[in-house]
Amino acid sequence: MADTELGFILPHAPLPEGGPARFGGKAWNLMRLAAAGLPVPPGFVLPTSWCGPENPGEAALRAALQQGIARLEAATGLEFGSVRRPLLVSVRSGAAVSMPGMLETVLDVGLNAGTVEGLMRLTGNPRLAWDSFRRLVQGFAEVVAGLPPHPFDVPPHPFDVLLQRAIAAAGVDSERDLDHRALRDAGLAMQERYESLASVPFPTLPMEQLEQAALAVFRSWTAPKAAAYRRINGVPDSAGTAVTVQTMVFGNAGGTSGAGVGFTRDPATGAPSLYLDFCFNAQGEDVVAGRHTVTDPQRLARLLPCVAAELERARGTLEALFRDMQDFEFTVQEGRLFLLQTRRGKRTPEAALRIAVDLVAEGLLAPAEALALLEGVNLEAAAHTSFAPPLPEPLAHAAVAGSGVATGPIALDAAAAERFAGQGTPPILLRPATLTADIEGLAQAAGILTAAGSRTSHAAVVARQLGKVCLVGCAGLEIDVGARTCRLGGCTLAEGETLSLDGNSGAVYRGALPVITRRPDRELATIARWRADAA
Repeated sequence: MADTELGFILPHAPLPEGGPARFGGKAWNLMRLAAAGLPVPPGFVLPTSWCGPENPGEAALRAALQQGIARLEAATGLEFGSVRRPLLVSVRSGAAVSMPGMLETVLDVGLNAGTVEGLMRLTGNPRLAWDSFRRLVQGFAEVVAGLPPHPFDVPPHPFDVLLQRAIAAAGVDSERDLDHRALRDAGLAMQERYESLASVPFPTLPMEQLEQAALAVFRSWTAPKAAAYRRINGVPDSAGTAVTVQTMVFGNAGGTSGAGVGFTRDPATGAPSLYLDFCFNAQGEDVVAGRHTVTDPQRLARLLPCVAAELERARGTLEALFRDMQDFEFTVQEGRLFLLQTRRGKRTPEAALRIAVDLVAEGLLAPAEALALLEGVNLEAAAHTSFAPPLPEPLAHAAVAGSGVATGPIALDAAAAERFAGQGTPPILLRPATLTADIEGLAQAAGILTAAGSRTSHAAVVARQLGKVCLVGCAGLEIDVGARTCRLGGCTLAEGETLSLDGNSGAVYRGALPVITRRPDRELATIARWRADAA
């Protein structure tokens, strides 16, 4: 198999032919970052054509994976399956058109009893090794074996039960507080539970893990949530996803490590400042999956000022390279920054308008290029909405992930959201976390409120793109789906009662409130002038 049939993400490597249609938007942008000398872990890409009828078969896939791994071993000095210097990889999706959170990822591929010991020897960090192992088993169970996906399911996720038992036994607040012994015991218990639930042993051969993970990522293209996203956003089913295999970097390596998501501008308002969520001692799925409430991003600047400064420089570099606002994922391993993805950032109509005007004012775009960015944007929806004073006492507060205000009946799951919307009243969808499996409910809701999650989780990104008010990480929110009630601010509310969300302040109010609308007249006048000049 010739090298040209794969794409490679290597420092200063020339860009191959085919672009994002062949290698997916994620991998293509990573190739551009690597070619520009930015800090990107080495990787290789299986093309989008392999997702459909041109799938070359298991033998060709295995040969391609072996070829790609050989290139990564040469680039890193590590060895896949080694018990002394093990190479671990992530297996990620990447369609030509960005589909945040709709396709799948498997991290830490290559770990088994021998390579866990090798990772401990290589890093001197047994906690990192065993935390990564339990993450691999959990991720593999969900993505490859198709076992229950979410810790908020009833009954609970079987692997989450094991993790919660370990947390309770240790008397700590979360899995990030567990030591290596507790993580080892939890990971080995998960491996046993995997075998009992999947009726097959957990694969221990690294190449077998890699092959199964790649096939599962290709399969995720046909998952119901991915198909729903494509239908809602007009993405053709024939496009397919690429599979990117990339050298692992570890945000879960300790106190100077972590994972984050950033936007080069505020995706809700368009303000020209870095918009970050960061979670210390965590991997990327902890941030983007919406299952955790992340730490204050200001803590990153206080504790890792050099990384914060490097991120600010990356903000300018990314916008200069791609000439638009970017949404990027990154990992910090022991104080060292790695960029894992960049893409055109999803934004509200209000933000789209301001960003287009500002990019021209900054000299990054010509007016005609800015107008092209606004194609398909409903400028009538660019108005800024707020609740009219005086305001009542709020029930609770949460982090703002999507601006504006929204009022509607409470819906406690996607089915209820669709039912209320079908009756002509878009609801407020209340969920334990921002999960992309709720895509149908997100599309029908006027606003979203979650108990956990971050402003940059995949589902929050999708909510912003759909123009929804979105508040996340509401610590006082408790949902009882069985009783069709929730508790908020000490009050018990039934499904169907009216709730109002303020996406400007993060406040949550009971009942309906009057709305004030302010039009962005300056920006709209600028757009009108550009169009007149182009006529």
